[in-house]
Amino acid sequence: IFPYMKENKGYTSGLSFGTILFLIFLILKLTNTGTVATWSWLWVTSPLWIPLALIIVILLIVVLWRLTK
Repeated sequence: IFPYMKENKGYTSGLSFGTILFLIFLILKLTNTGTVATWSWLWVTSPLWIPLALIIVILLIVVLWRLTK
């Protein structure tokens, strides 16, 4: 009925959980609030790179498993 209420075709818009968590960590780090202020930037950005690292590890395991068959 309304043009802005289109049917969802399997994709989502908005921020993912990892992105929201990263933004929270970033704000806490930049404002020196809580224990996040003492964290390394590696861990502040971890919600962005850990999912990618897990996908790469899983793909490597699958590829290596198939090569050994």
